[in-house]
Amino acid sequence: MSTHQAVTDAPPALAWSVENCTLGRAMAILGERWTVVVLREVFLGVRRFDDIRRHAGIPRQVLTNRLATLVDEGLLRKEPYRPDGARTRHEYRLTDKGLELQPILLAITQWGDRHLADPKGAPIEFIHRDCDEPIHVEVHCAAGHHVADPRTVSSRPGPGARPFA
Repeated sequence: MSTHQAVTDAPPALAWSVENCTLGRAMAILGERWTVVVLREVFLGVRRFDDIRRHAGIPRQVLTNRLATLVDEGLLRKEPYRPDGARTRHEYRLTDKGLELQPILLAITQWGDRHLADPKGAPIEFIHRDCDEPIHVEVHCAAGHHVADPRTVSSRPGPGARPFA
């Protein structure tokens, strides 16, 4: 194989830098197991610290750290509540930024249900409240075409792309 052929066979993605990759930045926030578990709990309506800890089986200090990160990143907000005769506590609510993660978490769940579920099936179904039918995630291009085959997706430099040096 000639040097010229090796260069032309290189993936086009090698021409631009991944230094400012938004997927990498997102995974710096979301890429730890307990972070996604905390988000799952809040999406399921479990919003109080002790309930999240008990239901998810997450260690106290890990939960404290993950909640702080999610609040600092603007995915959750703290909302005070006060049980009768007790001190003020906080529950955790999704912000608009946090709610935008729902399709991602649904897609991961859909993949897990297909490939990792117990023989009896998925442990939870997500349904549309308006019609009670199961939810599933699909990919569509901006022109509205359904993209069923991942091999039909390619990439190109976006407006924030930087040349790879």
